[in-house]
Amino acid sequence: MVMKTKLFGEIEVNEDKLIRFETGIVGFPELKDFLLIHDSENDKSNISWMQSVQEPAFAMPVINPLFIVDTYNPEIEDELLTPLGNLDQNDMLVLVTITVPKDIKQMTINLRAPIVINGENRRACQVIAEGEKYAVKYPIYDILMAAKEKAGE
Repeated sequence: MVMKTKLFGEIEVNEDKLIRFETGIVGFPELKDFLLIHDSENDKSNISWMQSVQEPAFAMPVINPLFIVDTYNPEIEDELLTPLGNLDQNDMLVLVTITVPKDIKQMTINLRAPIVINGENRRACQVIAEGEKYAVKYPIYDILMAAKEKAGE
């Protein structure tokens, strides 16, 4: 199937690559099917995109939180993960959303509401971590620039 998107133009959609959010994502409960798109032209980039299948204009940047905070380990109630089915640590992918305001230096990630994906069955959910340990707006611009410099770009 071919899909037109606002950011990526026409893309080929392999239906067995769809990620399903049974209850949608925070703020957009009607958006349930997504593709995870990685910039193949920039393999050093740690940023990927969750592209909505229902809304071609909706794509949100995401990143593995361990790239930013290597001790990231939020407490999440087990019952919040039941929509994912049998979840094995080896098949689990955790991502967090990135907010990019007009002033790119104010870029943040939301460590409080991670996206958890079961790689085995491609079911996902966005959950709210317990406690106040992780920020909703965690600044990342300096961290990304330092990583870019270290990679020699």
